[in-house]
Amino acid sequence: MNSAEETTTQKIKIDPKNMYREEIYTDLQTGVIRQLTPVKTNGEMDKNRKIIFFGQTQLMTQQGPLPIQFPIDAKNLQQAAENFPEAMELYVQDMLEEAKRLQREEQSRIIVPQTMPPESNLILK
Repeated sequence: MNSAEETTTQKIKIDPKNMYREEIYTDLQTGVIRQLTPVKTNGEMDKNRKIIFFGQTQLMTQQGPLPIQFPIDAKNLQQAAENFPEAMELYVQDMLEEAKRLQREEQSRIIVPQTMPPESNLILK
């Protein structure tokens, strides 16, 4: 093993105090709900931390399917299934707003050359 591999291996660490058990549920049509249950290092459920839910689906675009993943605010699987459409809609709205913001920033950028050529006839005002 060379020193670069050793350095990379030494930097990668799993936080044993932040472990989750992942369970996946799907209706085989719309999407997937991932349930992340906090666990202790011995694998038992950690009741001091909250269960986390994520939704996964695909949006059809002109370029093809776009996979998305979004958090779902829920206390149990039933709530996660009920809140799936709203959570997805909010995520997509946020994603579109962010894309519009980035587009506006890009359009408003002014490109200024770093140095002018020595024999330039351009006059900057």
